[in-house]
Amino acid sequence: MNKAHEIDYLLNGDDMQFVEIELDAGESVVAEAGAMMYMDQKIKMETIFGDGSGKSNGKGFMGKLLGAGKRLVTGEGLFMTVFTNVENGKAHVAFAAPYPGKIITADLSELDNCMICQKDAFLCAAKGVSVGLHLQKKIGAGFFGGEGFIMQKLEGDGLAFLHAGGTITKKTLSNGEVLRIDTGCLVAMSNTVEFDVQFAGDIKSGLFGGEGLFLGTLKGPGEVWLQSLPFSRMADRMISASQGHKGENKGMNNPLGELSGLTDLFGRD
Repeated sequence: MNKAHEIDYLLNGDDMQFVEIELDAGESVVAEAGAMMYMDQKIKMETIFGDGSGKSNGKGFMGKLLGAGKRLVTGEGLFMTVFTNVENGKAHVAFAAPYPGKIITADLSELDNCMICQKDAFLCAAKGVSVGLHLQKKIGAGFFGGEGFIMQKLEGDGLAFLHAGGTITKKTLSNGEVLRIDTGCLVAMSNTVEFDVQFAGDIKSGLFGGEGLFLGTLKGPGEVWLQSLPFSRMADRMISASQGHKGENKGMNNPLGELSGLTDLFGRD
């Protein structure tokens, strides 16, 4: 495994955060396409196949294509962008979060060089960190886990930055300890944590309680990161609010709108 570049960083902001990366001469950071906020003139930007980790070295073009194809399976693009300080001295490049939430900093060297995260959580990482795919081994987690069978796997010994919605909490599970969660709230976990989805146990509560029929279970040992506001939940609320406002506007523009609704309710001759 290639050693990742050692980078320095500074988190800025509260609910709409961005991370500023400081690069020494020759150092690089890799990021998702479109995540860059600003960069110094010393920074050279290059679009590449895969993640630039070097894991496909020696396998030629097909090896690089396979690495990029794995990213495509996780719902990301074929290409990533590498930002390198090509001059002397220090240079800075910043990456912004795509929606309200927090940026998580993870040192993979403290997580046995491996971390599992949801498909759209990865923001950027030191060059040398591999961004691949992780297949759920348990059928329940694959079908009802919110993220399906495919998640992202980050491997290496460098810094990685993830993004999630709302407020982030990190929990440490001891050996055999189980935490039950809403499946959409899982952001990331260490490779030692077992993730599964189980029946909530009460059909009435599942159907009418608003929590669904299935809950995620995380079994330690290891670290887990949870988000208070999954993007899918926020999007659903925005769509519902938008549809509600459309109905209100329709009623205001048409004074007979309410009367028309009553007519539809009781039927017409």
